[in-house]
Amino acid sequence: MKHIISACFFLFSLCMSAQTVTITVDQNVTLKEFFKQIENQTDFKFAFTDQIDTNQKYFTKKSTYKQVEIEKLISELNKTASVQFSIVGNNIFVKQKSQSAKTVKKKSKLTGQIFDDTKQPVIGANVYIKELEVGAVTDVNGKFSIEIPNGNYTVAVSYVGFKNHEKRITISDDTKINFNIDSDSQELEQVIVTGNKAVDIKTTQMSVNRLSMQEIKRIPAAMGEPDPLKSILTLPGVTNAGEASSGFNVRGGAADQNLILLDGAPVYNDSHMFGFFSVFNADIVNGLDLYKGGIPSKFGGRVSSVLDVTQQTGDFENYKVNGGIGVISSRLLVQGPLQKDKGSFIVSGRTSYAHLFLKLADNKNSAMFYDFNAKLNYRFNANNTLTFSGYLGNDIFDINDRFSSKYGNTMGILSWKHKFSDRLNHNLSVFYSDYKFNLGLSMENFEWDSNIQNYGLKYGWNYQKSEKFKINYGIDGLYYNFNPGTVQPTSIDSQFNYKQLDKKYALETSAYLDFENQITEKLNFRYGLRYSMFYRLGSEAISTYENGQSVVYNPLYKIYEEGTPTGTTYYGKGKKISSFDNFEPRAALSYAFNDNTSVKASYNRMAQYIHILSNTQSPLPMSIWTPSGPFTKPQLLDQYAVGYFKNFKDNDYSFEGELFYKKVQNRIDYIDGADILANNNIEQVILNGKARSYGMELLFRKNTGIFTGWISYTLSRAEQKTPGRTAEEPGIANGDWYLSGYDKMHNLSVVGSYEFSPKWSFNGNFTLQSGQPVTYANGYYEFGGIHVPNYSLRNENRLPLFHHLDVAATYTPRPDKKKGWQSYWVFSIYNIYNRKNAASMSFTTNEDTGANETRRLSIFGIVPGVSYNFKF
Repeated sequence: MKHIISACFFLFSLCMSAQTVTITVDQNVTLKEFFKQIENQTDFKFAFTDQIDTNQKYFTKKSTYKQVEIEKLISELNKTASVQFSIVGNNIFVKQKSQSAKTVKKKSKLTGQIFDDTKQPVIGANVYIKELEVGAVTDVNGKFSIEIPNGNYTVAVSYVGFKNHEKRITISDDTKINFNIDSDSQELEQVIVTGNKAVDIKTTQMSVNRLSMQEIKRIPAAMGEPDPLKSILTLPGVTNAGEASSGFNVRGGAADQNLILLDGAPVYNDSHMFGFFSVFNADIVNGLDLYKGGIPSKFGGRVSSVLDVTQQTGDFENYKVNGGIGVISSRLLVQGPLQKDKGSFIVSGRTSYAHLFLKLADNKNSAMFYDFNAKLNYRFNANNTLTFSGYLGNDIFDINDRFSSKYGNTMGILSWKHKFSDRLNHNLSVFYSDYKFNLGLSMENFEWDSNIQNYGLKYGWNYQKSEKFKINYGIDGLYYNFNPGTVQPTSIDSQFNYKQLDKKYALETSAYLDFENQITEKLNFRYGLRYSMFYRLGSEAISTYENGQSVVYNPLYKIYEEGTPTGTTYYGKGKKISSFDNFEPRAALSYAFNDNTSVKASYNRMAQYIHILSNTQSPLPMSIWTPSGPFTKPQLLDQYAVGYFKNFKDNDYSFEGELFYKKVQNRIDYIDGADILANNNIEQVILNGKARSYGMELLFRKNTGIFTGWISYTLSRAEQKTPGRTAEEPGIANGDWYLSGYDKMHNLSVVGSYEFSPKWSFNGNFTLQSGQPVTYANGYYEFGGIHVPNYSLRNENRLPLFHHLDVAATYTPRPDKKKGWQSYWVFSIYNIYNRKNAASMSFTTNEDTGANETRRLSIFGIVPGVSYNFKF
């Protein structure tokens, strides 16, 4: 009987083993899906332990088996799968392979660089290894690095607006491969999104917004001129003082608290024509990054934000020209090789010609601007690149031959990038930056000149110990030369004598260390430290005051007044007047729930040692920079932020939500009636206080399709507090918290782009903001027959609600033409429903009726624009 049972069991097992199946497995097939295919075609069942996750993918390559016996299928799969199969009776057991059974492969590093069809490095391109389902995103230089086991793989490169590119490679050692991707001929360059705007879920970086130039060019702007600086006002947490105003405010911070960099060098004035245009030419700018929080350790010197603007790299193979002709300005760009495949150049120029129309109309007023950008690149070899970037821009005003002004930036930076290995490289830069302002009043027969000069050095290193651990470190040095003003008489009839306000000198140095650490697949941590030092240097004479108080309180009139100097202390050239130093820790953490959802948190402390002297909400070209010193302490920021980030429907949609809280120590404020212009003792009109801001930012994007765009909303509060120094002093606003001039409680932007056809695309932008805080008169009294207004507490009122809708249409006559002369037209209307937004409110007396009245000043109504753009 025992033999009969054994024979039956043997025959049953033989029948089970002889069953055949047809099946396909690849890297996307889960174990559960594999089980289902087998069980639907045979009588076999699967058995496994709790260690096996059937929702995971254990197959490492694609294979198709047709009418193969189960025993042979299992034998083949055991060679490549990361689990072990075994047949026992009518069951197939599954278990983890022992370490000795696994094939241990040596790992090598795949590195390279991605270029587009104009030989520009592509930032944010996806590099994906199909067989391993791993990938990387290219950095600001278009470079990537992935550590993978040796073997044969398919590398897929993708980037929105470009054709996908695939290449088979064999990895047996560290390998470097560059890729060139072509623009998708079915889409127009001026209306595509060239960056993948889905949220990077796993990176620790938060509170940063990036815009490509293609996105910027689609946002309608006043005068029809694409404007990189104005475009950031559509992002959450970013506002400004209103139409035709210079500067921008981030999370309730002042304009002087923003660090603006052009290819790594600081820029001190960001606008042309008192805010109508920004200094950044849209043709040559490659893109911009705005850091609002979680700022990496390599940045310092400001306490609100960092705007990092990069210029394009010239074409290394072909000469190209593009430009545009607008209503009041035109621009031209030329690029090409200096030496094919080794050196390139790109230069661009822009100028306005409104002054020509004024002259034709027999108008004595004149207003114009011009700027010039250049960038040169030379690759000595694969490991050494030398780059020079430069900028020169000026504004010239002449009002009826009575008032004239000229101001502008000059900047140059020379950088040497050296690659020691795939893991270690450095960037050494030296730069010069100069901002000058000139004011002439012919009716008073004098001129006033001021400027701020910088000489700087940056030396940064990047070391990638592994895919999971990276280190960035370096040193910075910056020397300041401040000239607050030189007053010169222009004729013997002038009431002014020559006067040179005290020049000021300072040195700022810093060192930083930053770590990026992938702790687990889901948890990433970045932490770092910056140590900064600031020295106020002679030669300069510093006034001294009784009790050390440069501002005194008059209890009789209940006002603050300028203190009277009791003497001076002279410091010779290079002698230390004051010194400050600060540790500035940074930390950021991200936890990814899955590939589409994560939460992040960040903290950063930053120090700012220089201040802008302006008691207006929007800094004017004549605003003066001054260093910290005996009476002005450096500003110190502590900022905390947490956020939730999610991508939807294969990255078609994305959402970012953040909460932030920031506090600033030593924020200066001005006493009532402060005289700032040409004041040699500015400490007599300023008080030290503090500031805080907090709020919520939301950003929802549609990233793909014929309709793209975003909605951003910010709910926030920005406040200042300047308490009295003694019990009897009231401070500002009785020493209580009061609204900062940069408070915008509600800030909504809606940006959309619709590709109607290959020839036509349409774009729109709607903006709504709370009115700017101001101080209104709440009554008046009569003195000597004159009505004198009485004002409420500082910033107790608001201007009316600010909003406007802008639209634009782009027409491309020959969209299929890819060579030779190519052109397109942009038609725009700024403020299409002619909203008269208030730039200011003034309180006057009507000369005819004698009644008090309020008058609103508006800068823009409806503004149409048209520009013709070309390239060849």
